[in-house]
Amino acid sequence: MPVESVFPRLEALLPHVQKPIQYVGGELNSTVKDWDACDVRWALMYPDAYEVGLPNQGVMILYEVLNEREGVLAERTYSVWPDLEELMRKQGVPQFTVDAHRPVGAFDVFGVSFSTELGYTNLLTALDLSGIPLTAAERTEDHPVVVAGGHAAFNPEPIAEFIDCAVIGDGEQAVLDMTEIIRAWKAEGRPGGREELLFRLARTGGVYVPAFYDVEYLPDGRIARVVPNRSGVPWRVSKHTVMDLDEWPYPKKPLVPLAETVHERMSVEIFRGCTRGCRFCQAGMITRPVRERSITGIGEMVEQGLQATGFEEVGLLSLSSADHSEIADITKGLADRYTDDKIGLSLPSTRVDAFNIDLANELTRNGRRSGLTFAPEGGSERIRKVINKMVTEDDLIRTVATAYGNGWRQVKLYFMCGLPTETDEDVLQIAELATKVIAKGREVSGSNDIRCTVSIGGFVPKPHTPFQWAPQLSPEETDDRLAKLRDAIRADKRYGRSIGFRYHDGKPGIVEGLLSRGDRRVGAVIRAVYEAGGRFDGWREYFSYDLWMRSAATALAPYGVDVDWYTTRERGYEEVLPWDHLDSGLDKDWLWEDWQDALDETEVEDCRWTPCFDCGVCPQMDTHIQIGPTGKKLLPLQVVKSGAGQGK
Repeated sequence: MPVESVFPRLEALLPHVQKPIQYVGGELNSTVKDWDACDVRWALMYPDAYEVGLPNQGVMILYEVLNEREGVLAERTYSVWPDLEELMRKQGVPQFTVDAHRPVGAFDVFGVSFSTELGYTNLLTALDLSGIPLTAAERTEDHPVVVAGGHAAFNPEPIAEFIDCAVIGDGEQAVLDMTEIIRAWKAEGRPGGREELLFRLARTGGVYVPAFYDVEYLPDGRIARVVPNRSGVPWRVSKHTVMDLDEWPYPKKPLVPLAETVHERMSVEIFRGCTRGCRFCQAGMITRPVRERSITGIGEMVEQGLQATGFEEVGLLSLSSADHSEIADITKGLADRYTDDKIGLSLPSTRVDAFNIDLANELTRNGRRSGLTFAPEGGSERIRKVINKMVTEDDLIRTVATAYGNGWRQVKLYFMCGLPTETDEDVLQIAELATKVIAKGREVSGSNDIRCTVSIGGFVPKPHTPFQWAPQLSPEETDDRLAKLRDAIRADKRYGRSIGFRYHDGKPGIVEGLLSRGDRRVGAVIRAVYEAGGRFDGWREYFSYDLWMRSAATALAPYGVDVDWYTTRERGYEEVLPWDHLDSGLDKDWLWEDWQDALDETEVEDCRWTPCFDCGVCPQMDTHIQIGPTGKKLLPLQVVKSGAGQGK
């Protein structure tokens, strides 16, 4: 049966909300397929506002991968702002997709991609608006299967009660494999109901179904063990890794938003994974090994994407884009190819030791010369050894001197506060570093009209990293340390006015820490916050620390644990961590040894260029590092005016 669009009812509400354009759909390159011609239907959600969710590469890739498959339909949904949520509840309008405005509750699968744990209350809002019971235990085979993915899904335990399953790692092949299992189950007449479908997914070893695992606790609150509660379910669930990115050139036709979004550009992922070994970085650890897209594959994706979108800027994405083995040839080749079209190129924040002026000039040749962003992460040499960020003060000064000397006037430096073993002195050295940067910039540019912005984020220990055992700094200590740094910068009469200072207070980091290293007991906190009106916790104007702390105090009391137990407490080697039964490929003993190396201030090289350090990923995941150089070049493509087609 066709599913009716809710748009006629929604349209009447739109004049009464802010930014109604974000709910109307119809973006360039969006897809609407015939409902009855498809037998497996996915609703894909990024649990944040449209302006944040639409540019998300993960959702965009899965949307296209699924819609390419015969008989499969995928549509997108995003979190609605509280003003529309209120009207939807009053008028009985359910959570809807932006593509065909179909109710999310009518789909077979509701897939939610979490880049951050602060989207959990938005998940509950969407479930409730969809008419899907909040807890998996209450759902029937008439409800969608709720799947969590994305980086936060590497510890889905805090939302275990609310999801049916989680998929960790790369999603491209995983969603296709899940689709075929669901298709077969439906074709057979849905034997065994919802539980049988979840069992079929779980026994593959690549889909985690929390309901099939029991958690046992010790008297002191720690986990004793996590065990399967039915036969045929694996003890550990493995992450998915896509090899040979050239075989997955997605998105081929990126979505072009109707409303303003956080990234107004077309993006191409030039490689996946990172082995720099920064000990705080969950993304680098869980996406190993490094897999580069070839220079020619990148060129084809850029060409196809620009033709499909009309964007004037291309973002070359990865965790450390300047580390691509052919980044110089990629940027020069693209800049050459699109000189006449004035297509700009951009990289995410650039590593201090990977920056050079040739690279920078290629990035700005066809576009605007914006500020440069570098991430030393730690203010002192000592703390950078602790976190394995192998960048010296001399490296940084030399790099910014090159930038200022070649015409840049604005440099942004990103640091963290609250890193393991950190002292006030480590943080105060950020001020000294910033003054040296300004002094050097004035010297090489011959001008006082330059700026350096210092941006500080709070450190949050993450699962599957060497710092997963580390204590988190309390919000009071974080705020005190940052106040001292702010005062030190302002007190400098010569350079202080040229240094911008941006920081987040310590409170959101504590909530993120609770959710990132939490177990199933934290689900009660999430639900209490949601029921008390918590929404959009990643947005400063909506986030309420007091609400989270009140909810946690009440919800955790029966278990004899509290927020500090989850956040500021150091873990020991023998402790069973909530995510130990989810296999990222990283050997737990290797992570512990790296944690000990951090405490000893011992640095570890990048295994791309050195012998293997036995982290465990390649043998356990049956993967390997894939890097160039290929030795190929990106020749400019030009239309031959004689009509003979394309030439080089």
